[in-house]
Amino acid sequence: MRLVSSSATLAFILLLYCCHLILGQKSDSALTLVENTEGGGRGEGGNDDDEEEMTVDEDEGDLEVVQPTEEWQTLKPGQAVPTGAHVRLNLQTGQREVRLGEEQLKYWTHGHRDKEEIQTLFSPDELKQAMKKIKEDLNSVSTDQQIMKRMLEQLNSSKLSTEQRLNVLLELEYLVHQVDNAQTLCSMGGLQFILQGLNSSDFRLQESSAFVLGSAVASNPVVQVKVVESGALQMLLTILATTQPVRVKKKVLFAVASLLRHFPYAQHYFLSHGGLQVLSELFRADGGGVLRTRIVTMLYDMISEKERITQAGLDPMLDASHEERVHQSSKVTLQGELLEKGWCSLVPQLLESTEHDCREKALQALLAMANVCLEQYHSDSFLLGSLLSLRDQYEEMILSEMIPGEENSYFAEIVELIDALQIKIK
Repeated sequence: MRLVSSSATLAFILLLYCCHLILGQKSDSALTLVENTEGGGRGEGGNDDDEEEMTVDEDEGDLEVVQPTEEWQTLKPGQAVPTGAHVRLNLQTGQREVRLGEEQLKYWTHGHRDKEEIQTLFSPDELKQAMKKIKEDLNSVSTDQQIMKRMLEQLNSSKLSTEQRLNVLLELEYLVHQVDNAQTLCSMGGLQFILQGLNSSDFRLQESSAFVLGSAVASNPVVQVKVVESGALQMLLTILATTQPVRVKKKVLFAVASLLRHFPYAQHYFLSHGGLQVLSELFRADGGGVLRTRIVTMLYDMISEKERITQAGLDPMLDASHEERVHQSSKVTLQGELLEKGWCSLVPQLLESTEHDCREKALQALLAMANVCLEQYHSDSFLLGSLLSLRDQYEEMILSEMIPGEENSYFAEIVELIDALQIKIK
């Protein structure tokens, strides 16, 4: 829920209420009672700044409370002053006088003087009514579930324009980052509207729908299962395999990667339905290299995750859910698919990129694939030459005084990846 405005108003009202209490209203805090004494202060050593204070509780009587100002003002017998105020005996007149304390003076003399009249803007009753009104407003704010329900009703309307649909999808994407909201959206039938958007002939609706889907399934196993069962993965692969704008394919790759992450069942479905073949064709067609890094990163994540699950499978203390994940992961024949679909020669091409991040992702993937691609690495003259050239380049960059110190460690990590891969190949 977006309660920023109401919360800010409440904080402001509370501040006003506190100022009202501090600057003159009777409160539950201690007050200083000025005694009715005549004459001098502390004998010959007295001075006109000496204070005599007595702390009393308000319930001892209906005291008249003085509101101090910056100027000294005369106190009448029996009057009380707020804690923190300065009281003195004026030796010339013999009268008690009061003004604001030092801390209070600092406050009023540092740009707050213009707020002095705030204390008169609201009475205690008015403040109570205002706070009650704020509470009622907060109670009337719609929950995320109510908001999503209205959004789905809008998406179900044939009168909604494309621009309006795009705005609704944008709001949905914001909401489904919350795990509970994404699950609620599915239970309310919202997934069908996302699939309708993916199947639209308008590429803008495809892009936005894929974005919502990717955000909804991210780290959300409940939604991941429902999305796979809905047939959405096949729709996403179809979009990647057909002629579509790059901006659409970016969001679709995001949705696919989010759906496959930590979900061996979806990975098995992806492989058995030609997912790696679709990605290899997309990789070859991506002359600009915009999608290649995303594709290789997805592959690296899948390889690394399978290795972790396989290693975890050796732990005898695993519970039933882990055992099921290990069982599902055993069906993911990723390494053999990578070799068969030509990825051992495709990934090295990413080393041609001038982007350090692209090179890093390629080196990580090449290392992860080394067990099945080692024979091809040995005969790949382009790969071997690229590794030597890149190592020299990054060594020079590390030694160069032109490179900031923080980047040296990053470049050193890339050199370590190159060294590790060269050791594997030897």
